[in-house]
Amino acid sequence: MTTTYAADQAETRYVTSATATYGYRRMGPAGGVPLVMVLRFRGTIDYWDPALLDVLAAERDVIVFDNRGLGHSTGEPADSVEGLAEGVIDFLDGLGLREVDLLGWSLGGYVSQGVTLRRPDLVRRLVIAGSGPGGAIPDMPRMSEKTWLTATKPENVDDDFLYLFFPEDEAGRAAGLRSLRRLDARLSETKASVTPAALAAQMRAAATFGGYWDRVEELTLPILVANGAHDVMIDAWGSWVMSQKLPNSKLVIYGDAGHGFLFQHAADFGREVLAFLR
Repeated sequence: MTTTYAADQAETRYVTSATATYGYRRMGPAGGVPLVMVLRFRGTIDYWDPALLDVLAAERDVIVFDNRGLGHSTGEPADSVEGLAEGVIDFLDGLGLREVDLLGWSLGGYVSQGVTLRRPDLVRRLVIAGSGPGGAIPDMPRMSEKTWLTATKPENVDDDFLYLFFPEDEAGRAAGLRSLRRLDARLSETKASVTPAALAAQMRAAATFGGYWDRVEELTLPILVANGAHDVMIDAWGSWVMSQKLPNSKLVIYGDAGHGFLFQHAADFGREVLAFLR
């Protein structure tokens, strides 16, 4: 039985700045502070699970977009976290937004922190999902070679996504396959993926990121930190120790999930986000 998601019907719009034309989608009720979603490594707007977007857009004005040189957007892809943060700010300025809530997933969590540190006047509340502060975090487990090689393959297939985002058990695999099939409606039309040049730029951004570990205390706004206990991409230890340094935070850990916890538990996490943003 196929479920129809409202997020799959949202039109792709465009806004142009001096440096790029950004592709984005906007859904949910107008008014209030928009929730802007900042993407993971190698992600495009077609990789947001519509089950999560529908929960969020039931109450909030939700915006998803592609950064410069990615997916539906033009321009030169950034090769640093700071450059990606500049792209987010450029996009928000292009839309004329003066106050937003940010939800950053994975690499997008680093980028969202960069935006907040640079423009604290712009961000009201922050959600850091499947991420952390980066940098020299005490006792932080390193990403395995298998994980890095899988994440940076020229092309990822279902088994790669299942390994990277979901636990390697029967329930995790089943949840992962359900999420992947929910993405098919968009991806079957757009075939959206990052170019080899954009992938190389993001690999440099991830490899050279020095982290915000020494600046975490500057993030004084309300922050929701969330992760899956079995995250092979960015270990949940980073979320735990980060929450201890943040002055105003809430931590949520999903014990049966990994990097893709926000899709595996789309309804529950969506409700957590909505409650936090109220």
